[in-house]
Amino acid sequence: METRIVLAVCCAILFSPAAGNTASAIEKDGRLHKIAEQKQLRVCSWPDYYAISFRNPRTGALEGLDAEMARAFADDLGVQLTVVESSFPRFIDDLLADRCDIGMFAIGATPARAQRVAFSQPYLRSGIYAVTTQTNDTIRRWEDLDRSGNVLAVQKDTYMDGYARSAMKAARIVAVTRPQEREEEVQAGRADAFLTDYPYGQRMLAFHPWARLVVPDMPVQPTPYAYAVAPGDAAWLERVNAFVAAIKADGRLESVAARYKLSPIVARD
Repeated sequence: METRIVLAVCCAILFSPAAGNTASAIEKDGRLHKIAEQKQLRVCSWPDYYAISFRNPRTGALEGLDAEMARAFADDLGVQLTVVESSFPRFIDDLLADRCDIGMFAIGATPARAQRVAFSQPYLRSGIYAVTTQTNDTIRRWEDLDRSGNVLAVQKDTYMDGYARSAMKAARIVAVTRPQEREEEVQAGRADAFLTDYPYGQRMLAFHPWARLVVPDMPVQPTPYAYAVAPGDAAWLERVNAFVAAIKADGRLESVAARYKLSPIVARD
């Protein structure tokens, strides 16, 4: 009788909805099992993203919202954090080649990227802004950007690149590889402005007195930012989503975002 009761309890636990998650989490070929076994979370990060994952030139330490969220996630998982340097053009290949477990640097969850990687629920949402010089009198408003003769710089493989090529009909679009090339092109006079998002726009205002932000009257292509993982591991994506839900619910996201002046783009839904 006692044996039957124990077996019944075990079966009830095993096949309960909560246990289904646990069973998935401990699959030996799953990423959660691998992370627990190796006692490390490998996070792909771009170390030049102001207020997100920015390497302090004095200390060498990563600072910003996602730098802190990566540490918090590793703590939640009870493992060590290992940062893997990546970039927007490279992070998908890094995830698919198993060089990192997750991308955490305000990655725009675009439809094109979603065909290759899986995204968490969004935690930020940013539209597109432009940066020009204080002395550029021809670009005062957003509508001035798409004029014949204007040159607009974008970083290759960002959603600003796709937007510019589809929405801008008169201006010439120049795609560059390094983020800093955008401002170099504008400073050198080879481009009239460059397109960026809210965090990088704030970096330009903080570090470059020559820069002026061009803000559209209405949000332009607001894009959700999310954490990215390799596809095909439902338990891992579920755990990532649980972390996103937790930092929204317990105030960690709002608190850290406020410290880095990112409150306007926090995704609260």
